Amino acid sequence: MPPLLGACASGPRAAAAPAPAPRFAPPAPLVPIRASADRIIAVDVCTRPFRAQGPRIEAERMDGHTIVHCYGHGGAGWSLSWGSAEEALRLVRETGARELAVVGCGAIGLTTALLAQRSGLQVRIYARERLPQVPSAFATGVWSPASRIASADHAAPAFETQWERMARASFRTFQTLLGLPGEPVGWHDFYWLSDGPGARRANAGDEREPRYAMLEGRLLGDITPAAERLAPGAHPFRAVSVRRAAQPVFNLHAYSRLLLADFLQLGGAIETRTFHAPREFTTLRETTVVNATGHGAGALLGDASVVPVRGQTARLVPQPGVDYGLGYGGRNLFVVPRTDGILVQAQQASDYDNADTTPDRALSVAAVERLAEVFA
Repeated sequence: MPPLLGACASGPRAAAAPAPAPRFAPPAPLVPIRASADRIIAVDVCTRPFRAQGPRIEAERMDGHTIVHCYGHGGAGWSLSWGSAEEALRLVRETGARELAVVGCGAIGLTTALLAQRSGLQVRIYARERLPQVPSAFATGVWSPASRIASADHAAPAFETQWERMARASFRTFQTLLGLPGEPVGWHDFYWLSDGPGARRANAGDEREPRYAMLEGRLLGDITPAAERLAPGAHPFRAVSVRRAAQPVFNLHAYSRLLLADFLQLGGAIETRTFHAPREFTTLRETTVVNATGHGAGALLGDASVVPVRGQTARLVPQPGVDYGLGYGGRNLFVVPRTDGILVQAQQASDYDNADTTPDRALSVAAVERLAEVFA
């Protein structure tokens, strides 16, 4: 809200105050993205495992085994992975176990297994799919710890405290991965475009889709760089309003390979196995099991609280000089600069409660065409 002017002032009108100087120098000229359908090299789909009440992280006794459930992280799996692993391992340590089974080899399963190894446990991963075929490998790969993490109605103080603890623990770990070969994690400028106040938002969403908890700005303001509004002419975008802020990006192929290599180097083992019922966890040689099956937990456990939210991405041919991302809510655009290609996300109103993982190339072509129109 703008500051109020003195309503009772009299006399000659005071001169307008000069506009505040920008906090940072204007960006160097940006390389426009070569956005055309013929540059699409991959179209992928995954489902985010959303739970209105937030992730399930709790222990259950079953036939002499302890099952630590750790699933339902919505679109925040990679972002919360390290902190979520810490929460799960608190429950694992209570069992006194020296050997641990982890079911699932995605973002949550792999980081939990690795953190358990670093605390001295012998770990074996059981998974139906391995990298790079696991659903987590098809995520956007951007720091988004509050993405579809819970509905606003379920964001109780206890949950918010746990979420903040997970987010901060993960953020600290990601900073230790900066500067490594292959850039598994890196900071990039993102440009947030808008058509101005009152502009109609494209793909407003399914009426069944809840209002999500907005936690990041309120609880992580001290570690989240503030966005700076750019003046017209200081950017190449055709938009009424443009803001710039830095944001971490995960180059998922390099990052997941790094995690897997570390896990194997520490003596970890992976066994291909498909589970059809939770009782099958009790057939494992390890008596303590972390269930990190993500969206698959819904069918495996009969947990109706897990709601799939479809997400489709396309990757464009990597382009030298394009090291920035952008988001344009009014045009349904989100672009992430990754080393394996420029990722363009395609969303639609029917994504909520949609488990269909069949790629729809037309959606991605339309998103790429919208991206081409963004540059002046």
